[in-house]
Amino acid sequence: MPFVHNLDPRWIEDLYRRWRHNPAEVGEDWRAFFAGFALAEESGVCPRSCVDPEFALKQSGVQSLIYRYRDIGHLLACTDPLNPCPISHPLLDLANFGLTGTDLDTVFHTRRFPKPHATLREILEVMQQTYCRSVGVEFMHIQDPDERQWLKDRMESTRNRPTFSAEEKRTILEQLLRAGLFEQFLHRKFLGQKRFSLEGAETLIPVLHSLVDAANRLDIRDLVLGMAHRGRLNVLANIFHKPLETIFAEFQDNLQYAFVGDGDVKYHKGFSCDIPPVGRHGLHLSLASNPSHLEAVDGVVVGKSRARQDYYGSDGEAVLPLLIHGDAAFAGQGMVAETLNLSQLEGYAVGGTLHIVINNQIGFTTAAPEARSTHYATDVAKMLQIPVFHVHGEDPEAAVHAARLAFEYRNRFAKDAVVELICYRRQGHNEGDEPAFTQPLMVEKIKARPPVHELYAERLVEEGVARSEVDALSAGILARLDKALEGEQPQPDGGFHGKWKDIRRAYGPTDDVPTAVPAERLRALAERLVEVPEGFSLHPKLDKFLRQRLDAVKDGTGIDWANAEALAFAGLLAEGHSVRLSGQDSRRGTFSQRHAALFDMENGRPYLPLQAVAAEGARFHCYNSMLSEAAVLGFEYGYAIESPYGLVIWEAQFGDFANGAQVIIDQFIVSSGSKWDRMCGLVMFLPHGYEGQGAEHSSARIERFLQLCANDNLQVCYPTTPAQLFHLLRRQLKQPFRRPLVVFTPKSLLRHPACRSTLHDLSAGRFREILADTETDPARVRRVLVCSGKVYYDLAARRAELKNAEVALIRVEQLYPLRRDLLAEVLKPYARVPDIFWVQEEPRNNGAWSFMAPHLARALGRHVRYIGRAEAAAPAVGSHRLFKQQQEELLAAAFGSEKATTNGHE
Repeated sequence: MPFVHNLDPRWIEDLYRRWRHNPAEVGEDWRAFFAGFALAEESGVCPRSCVDPEFALKQSGVQSLIYRYRDIGHLLACTDPLNPCPISHPLLDLANFGLTGTDLDTVFHTRRFPKPHATLREILEVMQQTYCRSVGVEFMHIQDPDERQWLKDRMESTRNRPTFSAEEKRTILEQLLRAGLFEQFLHRKFLGQKRFSLEGAETLIPVLHSLVDAANRLDIRDLVLGMAHRGRLNVLANIFHKPLETIFAEFQDNLQYAFVGDGDVKYHKGFSCDIPPVGRHGLHLSLASNPSHLEAVDGVVVGKSRARQDYYGSDGEAVLPLLIHGDAAFAGQGMVAETLNLSQLEGYAVGGTLHIVINNQIGFTTAAPEARSTHYATDVAKMLQIPVFHVHGEDPEAAVHAARLAFEYRNRFAKDAVVELICYRRQGHNEGDEPAFTQPLMVEKIKARPPVHELYAERLVEEGVARSEVDALSAGILARLDKALEGEQPQPDGGFHGKWKDIRRAYGPTDDVPTAVPAERLRALAERLVEVPEGFSLHPKLDKFLRQRLDAVKDGTGIDWANAEALAFAGLLAEGHSVRLSGQDSRRGTFSQRHAALFDMENGRPYLPLQAVAAEGARFHCYNSMLSEAAVLGFEYGYAIESPYGLVIWEAQFGDFANGAQVIIDQFIVSSGSKWDRMCGLVMFLPHGYEGQGAEHSSARIERFLQLCANDNLQVCYPTTPAQLFHLLRRQLKQPFRRPLVVFTPKSLLRHPACRSTLHDLSAGRFREILADTETDPARVRRVLVCSGKVYYDLAARRAELKNAEVALIRVEQLYPLRRDLLAEVLKPYARVPDIFWVQEEPRNNGAWSFMAPHLARALGRHVRYIGRAEAAAPAVGSHRLFKQQQEELLAAAFGSEKATTNGHE
């Protein structure tokens, strides 16, 4: 009751008398307050005088003091190895609580404290030892009292320093020696080479070793780790047991066994291994590959973990996600906040992620005051109401304790937890840098610090460990390093394993991939998709909407885009494939076209009809994502690389919103197969089409994706019919390989009366990469328009309006990998046609023109001319009137009208 200090003692005394007469006359809080004094008086701990108003104020001050130590005691914690420990803080002075040194031996009643009664001296000792030594803790911002009490009970009972056994201490020493001697060995043998040393933060290794052991003992089956380059090689060598011979060969650029594709630098690569079981299962460790974009991997790790949890059918107890961050990146990168925000969302929760922040007190050359506006590098994490442990980086026992406590909290409350190791960086940003150029004072302090393995070894020697034992440990580690340097590299197994073992690495034609579904089965699935549970109150408009869908399937004609999509999902689910779709407003659909989730009008409960058709073991997941692209797309990429037989789709609200996730597209989706041999079947739905909605709602930036295409790394498609979408989605799982699929999806075509398919289109055939013109006679054609996507319908409508049978329309449905053989075959009948054009809605410097022009020229043996908008800085104009004018000019030019301008056209 901190507010007691503001009250008149005479009023408190009157309130006390009323309580003595009748406890019901005072409030519940005051009844508890006075009852504590009565108990103390009866027990003899507190004399009668302790219930007078003056003592009541002091008693209240003690409770306030305890609260404040728990709240801000971390400001007095000794956690920085480069600076003196703080010795006082004005907010913790006794005078602030109405207390003085004369009260130190006075006995006070305590609530939610290790002892029911204690002297002020004892209380201060507990508080200072718990919160002001090598571990500082922020946890009082957590609003759940059970969580706070759980943390208090575990910290204050041990003073945040539990007793470690001799064997545990020896293990910590061995891990520190492995970490420190590994870095020193690399520094001697590969002088000047980049390795992004862990020196200064070697305590990370015993922390990780302890977490791996704890996870194994808890029968966690998978630990998925993500981290940047700092210390990655040390973690690979000492936690993942990557062969030292391979690591050294990478330093020598002398790998005997070539990697697949382009490969990557050694400190970006992933790895996995299996730890022998302690309980029922062994523990599989997986280190996700990560580019230099420091926090880009965060969402990927969480997505991988969620996919594995879904595979096991667990809510977090089977898989532990663990992210290692740098201080500057944790404070500076928006991906951190986005990933934290995913943690409690239904579609993205993983039962809590452990975060370890390696605080080097510098980012490249940027000091903390230049890098963040917050006190701690970890302050963004408090948005989640989770504990943050700040630990002295040279106190490995404190660090191991904090990590274990964070792990236990995560398991108990299914929430994230953060451990910050406050340390330093002995080398520069990389081993070729000179840090003294920018941080001369810090560098001098670091030079004066012995390595942490030496400090801890001396501590154990003082405790009675023989120095010869330490020397023997060091000698054994160095001998192993020397032997590995001269040893042969183990030959890797180049095939895929586990769930991926039957997936082919190479891309190939898909002409023989069966994607059709029998008509009777489609009708049966359509019937199931309109059923709702008994008593479910469906919105009347949606009832009509669903019945119209069913009627289209029964009639065998008029199947629209969303209907074909739902049937594709249903067919895959019925065959045992899970389907996951996520994005902003994806349940309903940005354009109110999908309605994958129906909501009861009486109670608001959702019902997903597609789940009702899923075979045993298959699941349909459809989630509205938070308003983010980067973390969510990273999550879905991570989910997809763990789900080779599931259809995983990320949908942008509008196609150009993918700009917000460009780092995930560039660094993971496009290149992970080439850099890291990690295949992925992720599908991206990007709404695209010019309808006069302005620059931000027109283009999905086709040109950017085509620029990223090489070596069959992507599939880029712009389908124009519902049947094409149906077969394309089914092909994604039926083909023997996996590649990311970029689909430019429609907006206005969702309801366009011409954009319809028949039931026969779905029950026969397959996806066609090139669609020939079936409405004209090649012998009569005098003009050929090659296009892709929505513009086809504008061209077809104009051709019908003009009754022009001399113009052929050819659609390129798959832009990459471009089937040049099919393109040449379709164009062959028009070899002598003089006018062949590429037509697109996008500006000339956008869209597919730059990509298609050389392919068309090769197929025809001559130059193909362009019809479309002129080059533009923005992808579309903001004026609807100007849009319609441009569109009319485009169509006029396409059909050779004299009204056409030369704006952008050839």
